[in-house]
Amino acid sequence: MAQKNATGHPSVQELIAKSSSKKQKKIVEKIIPIILLLIACVSVLTTLGIVFTLIIETGIFFTRVPILDFIFGKEWFPFANTEQLYGILPLIAGTLKVTLIAAIVAVPFGIGSAIFLSEYASDNARRIIKPILEVLAGIPTIVYGFFALTFVTPLLQQFIPDLKIFNALSPGIVVGIMILPMIASLSEDAMSSVPNSIREGALAMGSTKLEVAIKVVLPAALSGIIASVVLALSRAIGETMIVSLAGGSTPKFDLNVTDSIQTMTAYIVQVSSGDAGYGTTIYYSIYAVGFTLFLFTLLMNFIAHAISKKFREEY
Repeated sequence: MAQKNATGHPSVQELIAKSSSKKQKKIVEKIIPIILLLIACVSVLTTLGIVFTLIIETGIFFTRVPILDFIFGKEWFPFANTEQLYGILPLIAGTLKVTLIAAIVAVPFGIGSAIFLSEYASDNARRIIKPILEVLAGIPTIVYGFFALTFVTPLLQQFIPDLKIFNALSPGIVVGIMILPMIASLSEDAMSSVPNSIREGALAMGSTKLEVAIKVVLPAALSGIIASVVLALSRAIGETMIVSLAGGSTPKFDLNVTDSIQTMTAYIVQVSSGDAGYGTTIYYSIYAVGFTLFLFTLLMNFIAHAISKKFREEY
């Protein structure tokens, strides 16, 4: 270690060591932002690559199938021996059926769980209940699919005799169970971030605990709650294994939830499993369906951003 000279000032060796250390720190400070930029660019370039691939392959599909027939067509029969029909509406209907049922299950139970964990549960209860609830998010979706097919559907058939083996109701309920922890966890985080001073002020004015939770905390955390709901519903729209196993493969443009359906993701699985050869119209149809799915998710994200921004401004 360099020693100081007799006057108490740093020696030449110590000054050189300090100068070298400063140069190394400056080099590191310049390199780290570049590395972080490259890491950030990877995700951006990956997204652009996926979108570019979807657009190119979807464009090839629309050179073979009129775009208006695809958007407004009410029949989807790509494997027909005679005339192949590519109307996307039956697949969209199947997807929205499952998503709507999942929302009916997940949103009230998820937000209710978040209110309990945030406003009523003790610290010990929260530390026990929340991890158990989040375990549901770690179960493989194929397990959920077999659970819907072998347990939920036979159970529902006892109350709904006309319910088919493959239907929209059973996978919709199970998808709702799957996304419930996402809504509960993210909503609880949003509600817990509301300052306690707001709660104390409402209690001081004579509000009950329920009124504080519903009329004060819930509106204050609404932007985060909406974001969690939209994120969960986007996950429901993109769910694959549950609807493939328990929903069936019969695209229908109707409101019946007791009969077999086919969602956009289930159709992609069907074709990707080897039912169509490379370069055929059926092959390119999976990109058109995937691009439609991408637009749905993108639209939901825009809506969620607009609603969250509005409520942040109001509260």
